[in-house]
Amino acid sequence: MIRISFVIPCYRSEKTIEKVIDEIIHVVSERPGYDYEIICVNDCSPDQVYEVLKNCAAANRKIKVINLAKNMGKHAAVMAGYSAVRGDYVVNLDDDFQSPVCELWKLMEPLENGKADVTTAGYYRKKESFIKRFGSDVNMLMTEILLDKPGGMRLENLSAMKRFVCDEILHYKNPYPYLEGLIFRVTRNVQVVMMEQRERADDNSSGFTLGKSFALLLNGLTAFSVKPLRVASACGVVFAVFGFFYGIYVIVHKILTPEMPLGYSSIMAVLLFSMGLIMIMLGLIGEYLGRIYICLNNAPQYVIRETINIDEGE
Repeated sequence: MIRISFVIPCYRSEKTIEKVIDEIIHVVSERPGYDYEIICVNDCSPDQVYEVLKNCAAANRKIKVINLAKNMGKHAAVMAGYSAVRGDYVVNLDDDFQSPVCELWKLMEPLENGKADVTTAGYYRKKESFIKRFGSDVNMLMTEILLDKPGGMRLENLSAMKRFVCDEILHYKNPYPYLEGLIFRVTRNVQVVMMEQRERADDNSSGFTLGKSFALLLNGLTAFSVKPLRVASACGVVFAVFGFFYGIYVIVHKILTPEMPLGYSSIMAVLLFSMGLIMIMLGLIGEYLGRIYICLNNAPQYVIRETINIDEGE
C-alpha cells in the first residue's frame, strides 16, 4: 500500500479546510492501492479552525493535527508538518481550496516514473492579488540568482516530493527555514506540471502581505547563500577604485585650474550616496550576524502546543 502524506498549514481557513480534506479523501479513494494521511498544522489561526480540525480528527484518525503555540511563518509550519509525515510521498498544499487537488495524479506521475524527485504545479494564470504576485516574482528572481534555480520555475502552493527529499529537508534545525532553498539544496531534479489554478473558496485575502514577502526574501538571502556578501565586497572594491581615480582627477583639476572652486553639491551627492551604500552593506552584515546569533542560541524553528492522532512510534 502506497501512502501519501498531505501537509496543510492552516490559517484563517475555518470555512474551507473541511472542503480541502474531503477532496483529498475523495481523490485518493479513486486509486486502489493508495492510502493517505492528512497532517493539518494550525498556525495560531485567529478563527475557529482548530475546533474544526479537532472534530475532523475525532471522526478520522488518518487526519492528524499539530497545534502550534506561536505563529513563526508558513514555512516553519510546513516544517512542523514534515516532521510528522509517515508516507512514501509528501504533498504540500494550501488550506484555501485554491490548490487543485483534483490534479493530484498528474502531479504524482513524474515522481512514480522516476522522472523527478519534486514536482510543483505551474499555473497558466495566477489568481492572486497584485501584491502577492509581486512578492512571489521578487522571491522567484532572488532564488534564480542566489540559488541557481532554473529560470522561470517557482514552487507553487501545490507540490509533491519523494520521501527522501522530505527526510533531508528535516536535517535543517535552525530558525528561518526557506523551503525553496532547502529543496534545491537536496535535489535539482524538479519538474513543473502545468494546470489551472482555482479561485479561493472564501472571502479572505491570502494574508501574504508585502511585509511577509520581504521577510521571506530575507530568509532566502541570509540563510542559503553568501552571494549578497560577495556583492557587498564587489561594491566596496568598485567604490574604492572610483574614489581613487576621482581623487586623482580632483588633484589634477585643482593644479591645472587653481582659481576654479570645487563643487560643494557634487561632493555632498557623492558623499551621501557612498555613505548610504555603506549603511546598507553594514545592515546586511548585521542581518547575517543577528541570525547567526539567534541560531547559536538554539531558537526553535517552531513550538508545538499539542497534537492529535500523531503517534511518534507509528
